[in-house]
Amino acid sequence: MTVVCTDCGRRNRVPAVADGRPRCGSCTSPLPWIAEAGDDDFAEVAEKAAPFVLVDPWATRCGPCRMVGPALEQVARETAGRIKLVRVDVDQAPRIAQRFQVQAVPTLILMDRGEVIARQAGAAPAPALRQWVEQTVRGRR
Repeated sequence: MTVVCTDCGRRNRVPAVADGRPRCGSCTSPLPWIAEAGDDDFAEVAEKAAPFVLVDPWATRCGPCRMVGPALEQVARETAGRIKLVRVDVDQAPRIAQRFQVQAVPTLILMDRGEVIARQAGAAPAPALRQWVEQTVRGRR
């Protein structure tokens, strides 16, 4: 995925899997880390990531999922370097949906090194999502 650095405006490629946390190649500021994962690569993309991981199980047929997507991307930009957003299309990754007992979408799952630390069902605006993420992460430090 290509993202624009919020500090200097340079476009950077950010791989789905990498050691550490992505930084701008020009100014070294933390970059938002947004990736997609499926049944075959979820462990590598989400569970082994160093920062906290916000998993977004979603479906193309789901209107609220399409509405919350931009809000989640905003949260990923605002928490660059601390949160990795991993989007999972549950129609394409049914084993992930089953594993995390996703019964309705959108459902948000916050993970720390592969361990689920919080869940939230339903769509919410970006400020509410960020507050939920920040409070949960703050409680883990």
